[in-house]
Amino acid sequence: MGARRLCFALICALSLRCIPLAEAACQGLPVARSWLSLAHAAEADVTIQYFGHNFFQLTTSKGTQIITDPLTPGWYPTSPTVYPHAVTVGREHPHHNYVQLARGNPVILRGLAHAGADWQRIHTQVQEVMIFSVPIYQNGFVGALKGAAFVFDLGSLCIIHLGDLSHRLTPEQLQQIGRVDMALVPIDGTYTMDAETAREVVQQLTPKIAIPMHYRDDRRRVERFTRGLPTRRPQHDTLRVNKATLPVALEIVVLTPQGARE
Repeated sequence: MGARRLCFALICALSLRCIPLAEAACQGLPVARSWLSLAHAAEADVTIQYFGHNFFQLTTSKGTQIITDPLTPGWYPTSPTVYPHAVTVGREHPHHNYVQLARGNPVILRGLAHAGADWQRIHTQVQEVMIFSVPIYQNGFVGALKGAAFVFDLGSLCIIHLGDLSHRLTPEQLQQIGRVDMALVPIDGTYTMDAETAREVVQQLTPKIAIPMHYRDDRRRVERFTRGLPTRRPQHDTLRVNKATLPVALEIVVLTPQGARE
């Protein structure tokens, strides 16, 4: 009987010691995850719904919901009803920070402070999703505007929302971002980077899937971004992905917002 108890104690001790050895999918940093979280990470999938502009909802297989850059009313016939666990804001502008849209009591994660004058670094966990921000710029303005990209680490999938990025990523930014499976990429060319720069950024990040955003219903921008690249155009606003279903090489997926002006 004593030997059984000793064996059980050794198993428990080894299990507890192993918990901190898990790694974040994106940055390869040691993080504490329970065995339950590790098991989920191996099978994690996500459904991405596109509402238009930079506004997406990410829903994990555990039901965690996160919305990005919620749009002010007037972009849709009827504003979407969302009950997210978290809201990320990459720019302090009505087209990106209408957090009142979110119902319930979500965590609000703002990548900027002081009305957008300063960066506010985010590194937190919401449910099973690790979320961190990366400082970026929106050029084309006097002195350039500050913004934030957000990385969502699901344990086995890494998704980046590039906000209103308007420049190639620096080596420091690429190091902060780490590995990327999916990228949500602005291609506006006026308030964000143009299609050519966006293609260069995709080459820098090497995701398996890139989803264009912030093109304001101008299909020419989409065509310039997708030219010569494998492209899928589902006639709906959602995409479900897990690690096993990722394409071997880059694929562009052009989602169609339902009822909203992009």
